[in-house]
Amino acid sequence: MPNEVYLSVIIPAYNEEMRLPKTLEEIDKYLSKQSYDYEILVVNDGSKDKTVEVAKSLIPKIKNLKVTGYEKNQGKGYAVRFGMLEAKGEFRLFTDADNSTSIDQVEKMWPYFKESYDTVIGSRDVKGAILDPPQPWLRQLILGEGFKLFRKIILNLWGIEDTQCGFKCFTKKATENIFPRCKINRFAFDPEILIIAKKLGYKIKEIPVYWKNDPESKVKFKSILKMGLDLFKIKWNLITKKYAP
Repeated sequence: MPNEVYLSVIIPAYNEEMRLPKTLEEIDKYLSKQSYDYEILVVNDGSKDKTVEVAKSLIPKIKNLKVTGYEKNQGKGYAVRFGMLEAKGEFRLFTDADNSTSIDQVEKMWPYFKESYDTVIGSRDVKGAILDPPQPWLRQLILGEGFKLFRKIILNLWGIEDTQCGFKCFTKKATENIFPRCKINRFAFDPEILIIAKKLGYKIKEIPVYWKNDPESKVKFKSILKMGLDLFKIKWNLITKKYAP
């Protein structure tokens, strides 16, 4: 009987041929030293570059690596949902292809799962978090504090400071109850996940993480507008009870 997978690491990838190899090697280097069984899932979100070929070329080197996905780009939220539900782990962590939050930060999560939390999320906005380097003040004001306040008011999602950090871990049970209910396919999927988790009564813990700021990472103004519209979609879904247990 094969060993059960303890931790699944899901990486949504859209045109990540350049950054993916280093990220996968660093994740595997850390996990291979742990006592538990693991798998790494790369979810190709309809990439137009050689993301799939590059990822598959690493399988001989990274034995626990799996490459999955689909041909047409659907959005990060869709890719995360696809990977989380295809994964086999008792715990399922999704993280970014740019490795902004290093995999060793998962160590901070285990004590809270032992305390019966169902969802543990990394945060850049709670005490103890480290941003290297800090966000430019204007970006932090608009995308950080501005979006945070807007999101709290629209969704009544108080008590969670950072919904957008791409480092979140769920138990198998929470994953299988939360993610099939998700409707948002792009960047506003994070607050939707947490809204559903709260709606279903799951315990959420927000913990500080080390987050390396990628200076090449940019958010387009159009994307900000779409995220705002998605928040209203989430609000409507709540009103119309689309997330009901």
